[in-house]
Amino acid sequence: MTKREPDFEQFLKVLTRNGRPDHLPFYEHIASAGFIARRTGVPFDRIGPDDERYWPTYVDFWLGMGYDCVPMEIGLNCPLPGGHGKLSEGSEAWAVIRSTEDFEKYPWPDVSNPIDFSHFEKVAGLLPDGARIVGGVCAGPYEWVSKMMGTIGLSYAIADDIELVDLMFEKIGSLHHSANRQLATMDCIGALRQGDDLGFKTSTFLSPEYLRRWVFPIYKKMVDEAHSAGKPFILHSCGNLAEVYNDIIDDCGIDAKHSFEDAIMPVAEFKRRYGDRVTALGGLDVDVICRSSEDDLRAYARKAIEECFVDGFWALGTGNSLTDYMPVENYLIVLDEGMKATSAGA
Repeated sequence: MTKREPDFEQFLKVLTRNGRPDHLPFYEHIASAGFIARRTGVPFDRIGPDDERYWPTYVDFWLGMGYDCVPMEIGLNCPLPGGHGKLSEGSEAWAVIRSTEDFEKYPWPDVSNPIDFSHFEKVAGLLPDGARIVGGVCAGPYEWVSKMMGTIGLSYAIADDIELVDLMFEKIGSLHHSANRQLATMDCIGALRQGDDLGFKTSTFLSPEYLRRWVFPIYKKMVDEAHSAGKPFILHSCGNLAEVYNDIIDDCGIDAKHSFEDAIMPVAEFKRRYGDRVTALGGLDVDVICRSSEDDLRAYARKAIEECFVDGFWALGTGNSLTDYMPVENYLIVLDEGMKATSAGA
């Protein structure tokens, strides 16, 4: 695959919809530790951020594939079962807040110290000229509340103790807001981002009414912090968000949207409907990338590039993430087609 030097200004043109970039940028929300390990040859899935190899490997992984940015997120300083600051998968019994008493006893972090910012500083010291971090908090307001209360617990609380839900979103929102305000001031960060999966194939998890009550006001504050610092804001959210796209785009003011599933709305269709108001990122089907032959995969990637990059406001990538089971060589084929499209002036 052709090597190219990072130039975040090109990705910035895509995000801000201000001039056609000189090359087709790439973007992913996350890559699994297993995928990074297979790509780099470093046992990334068996080491942690305190290992001296961790962050250099992470930076080299992205920039070595021709990215202009390093996508990065760090979790809130909120202890949960399974690990400090991690959203643990598993039983509803792992929920830590089921009552106002639980809320009051929980060891909430100080709002001035919502995440460990030192990780961003470490990565900043590894960036070459031209590269920037696209940074944010690991998991969004909805995901944190639904994990801390449990999906079932949150559902019962909405019916039986809605004031507790108000308190939860107010507290979690204040932490996200503070984190974004501080991240926006860092020179190494070129854009802010937030992942928050709001839905599934046919609907959002919470009704649009409740999203407008609890979640979208938080998004608006985070976006405003980014814009006040002159930086764009990316939202990654899985699920069918058709009922709330106008809220997210017009009221919250996001600059770009990531995560697309063909069964819900292909990225090309999203661009036709909303592309004059917001930038779409990625959208290539993970399953197609995993299962296709090289010839079919190159044709698939070229078609997506022709449909989505015609106006210059798109970045090549998957519809979701780089998974443990995705063949590294298949993904590199996709990126190679992106490089070829750039050299051909697509």
